[in-house]
Amino acid sequence: MPLAVWGLLGVSVRCCSHFHRLVPRTRSRRGSAARLYSNKSKEVEKLVICVEGNIASGKTTCLEYFANSSNIEALTEPVPKWRNIWNHNLLALMYEDPSRWAITLQTYVQLTMLQQHILPQTMPIRMIERSIYSAKYVFVENHYRSSTMPAVDYAVLTEWFNWIVTNIHIPVDLIVYLQTTPETCQARLKSRCRTEEKVIPLVIPADHDVQKMLKQYEDQKEKILYPFCKRSST
Repeated sequence: MPLAVWGLLGVSVRCCSHFHRLVPRTRSRRGSAARLYSNKSKEVEKLVICVEGNIASGKTTCLEYFANSSNIEALTEPVPKWRNIWNHNLLALMYEDPSRWAITLQTYVQLTMLQQHILPQTMPIRMIERSIYSAKYVFVENHYRSSTMPAVDYAVLTEWFNWIVTNIHIPVDLIVYLQTTPETCQARLKSRCRTEEKVIPLVIPADHDVQKMLKQYEDQKEKILYPFCKRSST
C-alpha cells in the first residue's frame, strides 16, 4: 500500500512491527500484496488488513478510497447495527451512561466484529475497520481501568473473548494504525454531526487522547497478537 495515499488523509501511519508473527502457519509467508497470486497453482493468496485508529481519525474515508480497487474488499465498522438494535441506539446509550451500558455495547461489538471477521472473503485483499482484538485490548481494557466496567462484567467478557479466539480462526496479516491529533478528531466529530457523538468531550481517554490510546495499544500489542504468536511457535 503506498504511504502517500495515507498521507493525503492528513494522518501518519504506524504498521505493526510483528508482521511475520501475525501470519498463521496455515498461510503462506510470501509477504507483499504484489505476490498474492501463486505462480504454480494460480490460486489467490488472501490478505487481511485491519485499519485501526481513533474515532474520526480517517478510517472509514481510507477504506472507502481502497474499496474502489478491483481486488480489495473493505468492511467498515458495523456502526449502523450499534445505533439500531431492535430500535435501540446502543452507541448513544453507552456515551450517555458508560457505567450502565459499556458491557452491553462491548458484548455486541464483540459479536458484530466477529461476524465481520468470519464473512467469506471474496477478494484477494480484505481491509477491516478495527478488529475484535482492538475492541477487547483497547476499549474493553480502558473501560475496566477507568472503572466504567465492573470486574465481574470484565471477567465475563474476557472469558467469552478468550473462547472465541481459541476456537474460531480469525486471520489477521497486518495492522495499520492511523495516528491523528485529538483536535483533528474533535473537529471531524463536530462536522459529521452524529447525534450520539455530540456528548463526547475531548477528555475521554478511551477515544480522544490519541497518545494514551496509542500507548494502550502498544502496551497490549503482544496480547493482541498472542493467538498468532502461539500458533507460530508450535
